[in-house]
Amino acid sequence: MRLLKVATCNLNQWAMDFDCNLKNIKESIAKAKEAGAVIRLGPELEITGYGCEDHFLELDTVTHAWDCLKEILLGDWTDGILCSFGMPVIKGSERYNCQVLCLNRKIIMIRPKMWLANDGNYRELRWFTAWKQNDQLVDFHLPNEVSKAINQDSVPFGYAFIQFLDTAVAAEVCEELFTPIPPHAELALNGVEVFMNASGSHHQLRKLDLRLRAFIGATHTRGGVYMYSNHQGCDGGRLYYDGCSCIIVNGEVVAQGSQFSLKDVEVVIAQVDLDAVASLRGSISSFQEQASCKTTVSSVAVPYNLCQPFNLQMSLSSPLKINYHSPEEEIAFGPGCWLWDYLRRSGASGFLLPLSGGADSSSVAAIVGCMCQLVVKEIANGDEQVKADAIRIGHYTNGQFPTDSKEFAKRIFYTVFMGSENSSEATRQRAKVLADEIGSWHLDVSIDGVISALLSLFQTLTGKRPRYKVDGGSNIENLGLQNIQARIRMVLAFMLASLLPWVHNKSGFYLVLGSSNVDEGLRGYLTKYDCSSADINPIGSISKQDLRAFLRWAAIHLGYLSLAEVEAAPPTAELEPIRSNYSQLDEVDMGMTYEELSVYGRLRKIFRCGPVSMFENLCYKWGSRLTPSQVADKVKHFFKYYSINRHKMTILTPSYHAESYSPEDNRFDLRQFLYNARWPYQFRKIDQLVRN
Repeated sequence: MRLLKVATCNLNQWAMDFDCNLKNIKESIAKAKEAGAVIRLGPELEITGYGCEDHFLELDTVTHAWDCLKEILLGDWTDGILCSFGMPVIKGSERYNCQVLCLNRKIIMIRPKMWLANDGNYRELRWFTAWKQNDQLVDFHLPNEVSKAINQDSVPFGYAFIQFLDTAVAAEVCEELFTPIPPHAELALNGVEVFMNASGSHHQLRKLDLRLRAFIGATHTRGGVYMYSNHQGCDGGRLYYDGCSCIIVNGEVVAQGSQFSLKDVEVVIAQVDLDAVASLRGSISSFQEQASCKTTVSSVAVPYNLCQPFNLQMSLSSPLKINYHSPEEEIAFGPGCWLWDYLRRSGASGFLLPLSGGADSSSVAAIVGCMCQLVVKEIANGDEQVKADAIRIGHYTNGQFPTDSKEFAKRIFYTVFMGSENSSEATRQRAKVLADEIGSWHLDVSIDGVISALLSLFQTLTGKRPRYKVDGGSNIENLGLQNIQARIRMVLAFMLASLLPWVHNKSGFYLVLGSSNVDEGLRGYLTKYDCSSADINPIGSISKQDLRAFLRWAAIHLGYLSLAEVEAAPPTAELEPIRSNYSQLDEVDMGMTYEELSVYGRLRKIFRCGPVSMFENLCYKWGSRLTPSQVADKVKHFFKYYSINRHKMTILTPSYHAESYSPEDNRFDLRQFLYNARWPYQFRKIDQLVRN
């Protein structure tokens, strides 16, 4: 037997915080060595943080990364353990996203990324060049300070694997795994047995299965040990990197890290037998035949043994049942962990949420409640970093720390119901009961006086006073009166967030939380600069349908029983007067259901449909219950309001990314915000198809 102990890790890095990142890297190496591992893999660009974006264009960022690597190499961190570190490297005029492989205080080789992620949330081609000389290994001259410090002038640079005395090891960086012809296929034929995938993969609802299937498939038919390392947490932007570092042997998962956690460092260990890899490959005739005529990949020879022989004191890691979270759990834990990272790193003392008693704001409140529960649980489990952060944020003194989630919520979470004459007693009560269940410091305020003052000012200026539609007013008056209420709530929320800590003799400020969902953003069913405008929004790319399922789950599993009543209530903005013959309902206002909105959103973004192809697809999907003319009307109605309201996406609160059809304008869904909302050419084509 050739026994090999390997370690991969989830690291909660922070873009451009080199002290934080270096501390986590060292801790992960220490844990790997303590466990007896001889290979340690960290996530992609771990030294700088993955989300540096245009900071990658600064020479300082690359220089600081080399300084950090030099500090690691000057210590005993790499003694007896092969370590793969992710960092940017400049060679000549090009900047590369690299894995630097080190052993015994020397750099063995530098492996530049060959296929860059450049879609969805990723823009790697903006900052990096893909390595294209796959058939050659070149010399890279180390920066002078590094060269002198470690007494090494140059290092092999390019696409290659490391040939040890007893096995072969290679890197495959993130996106490369998902390309049509991934490097691991060719590397396996060249005898590589251990693959190290350093990744920066973000959370998206229902996405983990795709990732794990790729790891399993990489070694199922060709054998091998596949190591995967990922970031975990919010490193400074809209994404939550969801960890789940794992180790796969011959298509079976033998070790899996957490997907959602408040830990800064989590190390995953596995003990594997490389003879099992050789045995599987030797049993597959087609593998043998293809290996006999393979394209040769360059290698770097290292006269060093990684493996140990048969030893009864060393047990092998057995296949595990893969741990998947339900979408409802993902909504609770992903945004909950993201909020904690944002809170502890922003310098804020807590959150303030305008709580209406409706599904969206109640979902946000439940996620904050879940965050508080996670914090208390991690402290009880002995996490000193979470404990220190919680003591600082919650202003605990005299050795006290959070032991009860409701008590902790009272310290860091304000909720405020901003009622008007149009608010119902039912929503007011739902907000109060939920706040009590979570433990937030709850306020109930009427905004009618401020609305009346603004309308009196308007009347003084113009001589006119607008009326609601139900009272005989026009659509323009009706919309204007609704917008006044919504924008007053936004102003009041920010005022309270900055001044309430002062009122209660606390230092710092509170972050305002938004609560508009992805479907409302897509349709534009929100007021520009209303109470959906905030510092951050944990549900901004989650659909209404998923949120309602989450509310049902949270009522039971988080212990907030009132959420069942919230979920059962029909969605309403409560911005118009309630009359015996009229009650404002979201889906009536929008002219479409939330279920339909999800379908439109997926076709528009995921399947890249314009109006005409969306009409054609929906004729098949809805043809059994709707005529082509009815489908055409629905598609036109959606695109009309989508295009009219697209400008609102430019000012949306930064939102946790969770859904593949998010309309977020910052970098995920890049489209113009000024449209011809009549879509004359496209709608004419649809009309022709209907007539035919």
